[in-house]
Order: sequence, then C-alpha cells, then structure tokens
Amino acid sequence: MPCYAIEDLIPVVDPTAFVHPTAVLIGDVMVGPRCYVGANAVLRGDFGRIVLKAGSNLQDNCVMHSFPGQDCVIESDGHVGHGATLHGCTVGNNALIGMHSVVMDGAVIGANSFVGACSFVKAGFDCPEQVLLVGNPAAVKRPLRDDEVSWKRRGTGEYQTLTERSLATHRAVEPLSAAQPERPRFVASSHKPKGS
Repeated sequence: MPCYAIEDLIPVVDPTAFVHPTAVLIGDVMVGPRCYVGANAVLRGDFGRIVLKAGSNLQDNCVMHSFPGQDCVIESDGHVGHGATLHGCTVGNNALIGMHSVVMDGAVIGANSFVGACSFVKAGFDCPEQVLLVGNPAAVKRPLRDDEVSWKRRGTGEYQTLTERSLATHRAVEPLSAAQPERPRFVASSHKPKGS
C-alpha cells in the first residue's frame, strides 16, 4: 500500500487489519485490529488524526480527512460504504454510513445508526443512537428496529471475515484467458433485514 510519513508521523496498521494495496495512508493514521480498508481509499492524516477502531471497515474509494486539530474517527464495528467521504466527524459504534454519503466536520453519528446512501450530514449534526438518517441535508427519518441493527452487524461481520480471507489469500495475479471448467463460486449469505 502507498504509505507516507508527514514530518515524524507515520501511519500505524495493526497486523490483523487488511489494507488494500491501492489504498493510500498519509501521516497520522491509525488502523486498528480486524479493520478492512478497501481499494483506492484515501486516509489523509496530514492535518488531523484519522482513526479506525477495532473491526471497522472503510470500503472502496472512500476518503477520510480533517481540519487541523480535529480527528476523524470510525468507532468499533463502524461500517462505511463505497465512495463515502468523512471529514472531521465521528462514526459511532456499529453505525453504518451508506454509499456515497458525506459526513462533515464535528458531526457525530450515534451508535447503531444508519446514514442512508447519498446523504449529506451537515457539520456539527448530533445524530441520536439507533436511528435512520437520510437526505440532503440529512434528517432523522425514524428509529431503527433491532432486526435492522442485527442485519447490519451480520454485514459488518462479513467484512471482518473478508479481512481474514484477504490477509490469507489476497495476491496479485495475471488474469485467465478463459474461465476454468466448473469455476467455483463464493458462498453467498443473505443480509436483507426482515420486513424490508
């Protein structure tokens, strides 16, 4: 992975975390145990600290950054979908940030809450625990049911398993010119919550 120091601050990656080789880590970045960082993610710790706590994931094409003196934090088991931008905010324990969402400076996403895909969370927004937040600007739509939170936990668990799979088997290869006979498939699991 491209990894760069700024002054004396060198990124830290726990050995049980997986960071894709195309992700870029700069400066004051701390990636905790069992985290997953996807392809082309950028963690830019050149002003404020960037922190991924245990079991969290930051998927493909995401960006994390902060203003000087501010941290950008994904708490334990936080789940950040493809293409999201986090700037100087905090994503609470077991919270989910939907694909292509933007969460701005000083915003706090409460534990077990979901930010819907393509939402814009304004600076300083304080999101309660276990709610659905959607829109531009994002607003609380409704409380989340326990089965919806459980569905999210299973999805994050899949990313924690993917971390282990990637550490064990991820490698650069040349593509095949044709599919092998009886090509195997990954075992699928259902993540759809009841009542959706």
